[in-house]
Amino acid sequence: MAVVDQADAPAREARPVDEKIVLDVRDLRMRYGTKDVLTGVNFTAHPGEVVALLGPNGAGKTTTIEILEGFRMRSAGDVTVLGVAPARGAENWRARVGVVLQSWRDHGKWKVRELLAHLGLYYAPYSTDRITRPWDADELVAAVGLTEHADKKISRLSGGQRRRLDVAIGIVGRPELLFLDEPTAGFDPEARREFHDLVHRLADQNTTILLTTHDLDEAEKLADRILILAGGTIIADGSADELARRMSTEAEVKWMVDGKRFVHSTNDATEFVRQLFREHDEQVSDLEVRRASLEDTYMAMVREFEAGRYEDAVREFEVVTR
Repeated sequence: MAVVDQADAPAREARPVDEKIVLDVRDLRMRYGTKDVLTGVNFTAHPGEVVALLGPNGAGKTTTIEILEGFRMRSAGDVTVLGVAPARGAENWRARVGVVLQSWRDHGKWKVRELLAHLGLYYAPYSTDRITRPWDADELVAAVGLTEHADKKISRLSGGQRRRLDVAIGIVGRPELLFLDEPTAGFDPEARREFHDLVHRLADQNTTILLTTHDLDEAEKLADRILILAGGTIIADGSADELARRMSTEAEVKWMVDGKRFVHSTNDATEFVRQLFREHDEQVSDLEVRRASLEDTYMAMVREFEAGRYEDAVREFEVVTR
């Protein structure tokens, strides 16, 4: 099956554009040859929302992002990004979108500040006021923690410093929508914490962020919503807490009584703790309740989905071979 854009599909009734929706993805499908990579992806994102797209390798995360960025044509489905079909986005649309790839390999002879100042010139014609103007080069250098290296050639930056520059390049035009692909790879703990602060500041300024990462702890800290992509479709959509409650994953309760340490797993931590204090009252000390992390929830959901696919395949085989 050939890969086609929706421009080649039969005409359909135009749907109204909701200005409060930055990303609107409906029944997105992608096929390479005879292999279906995306089998019906649906989700939306709103101004100022940070959304993390998670999934095992080969789930279709990169394909989804590339379609939304306008770098790849979809096979079927409806996709609008900032109210525009991304494959048809003009220069003024692209000026509203920021992209941070996993790595850049050029610009080595430029100095950090001069490159960012130069790139900002490309966005100036699309800025209509102070709010949308490109970042001042010095302000941007400071925002990503590169002030001490502002006059250093890019080829001399360390891996972590180069990653900070990648982020600066992605946001130099103050995008309304920012795609972040493994943004903190190579960051030390301090740089990662500073980057998280930057993401929160951008979201506070109404920038919508779609993030892909293998660092589930990072996703839990940054994202308002988590999307889990598996088998070519979204199998879960919600906050980390909502997903954890949906899976009814057990919480772990730790406490001490008379100097002895106890550990218990329960589906209702609140009721268990109440019962604990009814029985031991002030003798309870060092109480700790550990709820399921996003990693626990993610692994449970992916395993459940894969188990369901396996069971469906077995049933189908049994029907065919009867």
